[in-house]
Amino acid sequence: MNISIEVFFGVMAILLILSAMASKLSDRFGVPALLLFLLIGILAGSEGVGGIYFDNPFVTQLIGFFALAVILFSGGLDTKADSIRIVFKEGLILATVGVFITAAVVGLAAHWLLSIPLLEGMLIGAIISSTDAAAVFAILRSQGVRLKGRLSALLEFESGSNDPMAVFLTIGFIQLIQSPEQSGWSLLLLFVKQMLIGGIAGLLFGKLLLVFINRLRLGYDGLYPVLTLGVVLLAFAATAFLGGSSFLAVYLMGLTLGREDFLHKRSLSRFYDGLAWLFQVIMFLTLGLFVFPSQLLPVILPGLLLAFVLIFVARPISVALTLLPFRFSGREKLFISWVGLRGAVPIILATYPQLAGMGDSGLIFNVVFFVVISSVLIQGTTLTQMARLLKLDDASPAEPQYPLEATYLHGWKGVLQEVVVRPGSAVEQKAIFEIKLPPDYLIVLVARGEQFLIPNGSLVLQAEDRVLGLAKSETHQKVHQIFQQS
Repeated sequence: MNISIEVFFGVMAILLILSAMASKLSDRFGVPALLLFLLIGILAGSEGVGGIYFDNPFVTQLIGFFALAVILFSGGLDTKADSIRIVFKEGLILATVGVFITAAVVGLAAHWLLSIPLLEGMLIGAIISSTDAAAVFAILRSQGVRLKGRLSALLEFESGSNDPMAVFLTIGFIQLIQSPEQSGWSLLLLFVKQMLIGGIAGLLFGKLLLVFINRLRLGYDGLYPVLTLGVVLLAFAATAFLGGSSFLAVYLMGLTLGREDFLHKRSLSRFYDGLAWLFQVIMFLTLGLFVFPSQLLPVILPGLLLAFVLIFVARPISVALTLLPFRFSGREKLFISWVGLRGAVPIILATYPQLAGMGDSGLIFNVVFFVVISSVLIQGTTLTQMARLLKLDDASPAEPQYPLEATYLHGWKGVLQEVVVRPGSAVEQKAIFEIKLPPDYLIVLVARGEQFLIPNGSLVLQAEDRVLGLAKSETHQKVHQIFQQS
């Protein structure tokens, strides 16, 4: 069907506007935004009111990969390296062994419920084995919920790093189905190769991008997002060409870059946050268009049963076994199990069997899609209630987001750091001029509750004030000592 450019632009504009407006429903009623984006795509599709026919798994996969490259890089860029260190072992095991256990349990259930060969059941388990970080934290943020202790860091790291394992398992089981003569050792070697190449590529491209940003000195600030996006796509393509995990590479690339200081760090982080949202919308709209609701009817019952196994059996078993050596309470393990929310990655991976020409590819896609929708409806709409029921939500005041940015300059070691006025400290109820601060320390801003105060010498500091200062690291250490005195 041929359509004019203006009609195409008009349709895209309406879909994007509806998706952005739908996020208000997500914020108000706790319905996951990704579900609303999917529904808009389905309504616009060939069996909906829009009547747009779209049935191209290659284009769907291409859009999905492009979107995930940006989303994973953005997630890595925003992840704090310090928070990852404290949960690295737990997160790594959960993102690898935990994914494998989930895939195995769901695969066995799919083999029995759908009466399909064991390897095809294991393929379905592999496809739906990874969780969706963006969906989880979008829901929690929309409801104003923050998690206590290490939970937030663990869930963020696991969700951002478990996609490579799911991709490997999906490719591996497709190869076993199409080439039964392959041995398990060949798959093990494939796993080592993908993770090793992906890990090395992510670290190298992250360092390379850091050098590019700080050394090239582009004439226009607007070119830095162009440069970074180009390197992200190059890292994704080069890693895939070498046989590595592209998903792991771009995530590690974002992590590597995010832990360093570089030019326009805050503006680039905001740019990729917006770009990640744009591609999430486009990705879910595309997946919605790709679905034919009438084909889901035959898989409703087995899909519901498989979703039940995933949510109440497979995920809890994988969490219990992988976190057994670590110190997590029963309430924390229960919540981690409940946060096994599925998202776009399983639906995109469900296009692999179609592109591989497998006979049951239609059944596999429809079952995966239905399980994902069930996971989003059951787990996604109850995340905040579960966090509060288990008393794992953090009610302490959130750290303020300061309305300014420090630009990193090569050769200048000054950084912005925050120090809090503790109740009963020596600086409480003292004017700034009365405190003997180092001469090379500059107070830039004072956050008091939700207000930001421009400091002067006569400003009297109060308990819980957050003082944002500019200085070198050694000077910050001296200031922290002064503020700790009682």
